[in-house]
Amino acid sequence: MVTRSALFFPLVLAVLLALLTFWINQTVEQQGPKIDGSNRHDPDYTMHNFVTTQTDATGKLSYILAATEMLHYPDDDSTVLQRPRFTHYTLDKPYTQIEGLRGYVSSNGEQVTLVKNVKVVRQAFEGKGEMQVLTEKLVIFPKKDLVQTYAPVKITQAPKTVITGVGMIYDKKAQTVTLLNRVKVHYERPPVVAPKQMLAPKNVKANAATSSKLKTPAKATSKAVINPVKTSKIATKKSTATNSKTSKTKSSTTKTKQKKQQLNTKSRRNNG
Repeated sequence: MVTRSALFFPLVLAVLLALLTFWINQTVEQQGPKIDGSNRHDPDYTMHNFVTTQTDATGKLSYILAATEMLHYPDDDSTVLQRPRFTHYTLDKPYTQIEGLRGYVSSNGEQVTLVKNVKVVRQAFEGKGEMQVLTEKLVIFPKKDLVQTYAPVKITQAPKTVITGVGMIYDKKAQTVTLLNRVKVHYERPPVVAPKQMLAPKNVKANAATSSKLKTPAKATSKAVINPVKTSKIATKKSTATNSKTSKTKSSTTKTKQKKQQLNTKSRRNNG
């Protein structure tokens, strides 16, 4: 007679072989490369002169992200940018522009990282000059209006303020910059500019020149009056002239008297 153990042994062996085959198949499939190429870090598409814009809830422009080249990688859903330029806009405030040699965008689009020769420029506005920030790595959170880095930074504030430190948090909404470590500040007081003198117009200069020319003879006459020698000469000339005039008048009066006497004598003789 055939026992029960002899009947169940082939069945158990077949089940074990099936389980072993399934395990080997799963192990080989997990370790083997996929044919679709999704496990490789290769871009699935590329764009040149890439530009994307984002608006807020009211439809106003929030920021612009541009790059000379954009590459998308499907394995981690990341995006790599060449020479990215991020421009952020705020209502009634100056815009801020950030640029670098390379950038990375997260899969959800909420984080943009710029590396290598990163430069931040905040435009000047009323009461504050232009501000520039130089660093090697910068992380941007567009929806939070925050920019941060843990790398060394150099901040230049117009006209002549230079700040250096390690680590920075820039809050666009509050317009504040927080430096984390090793902060040094170099400040130069701007020079006091003297008020400019009002220049006289050309016609006033011409009038002044002509008036000076007219005044020069008056100076000559004043010098002639002050010299006592010349005054005495002038006085003697005047006195001789007046004496000659008086002598002439006296001689003329005597001549007229003599003529009258002669006429009277002639009239008497005729009457006699």
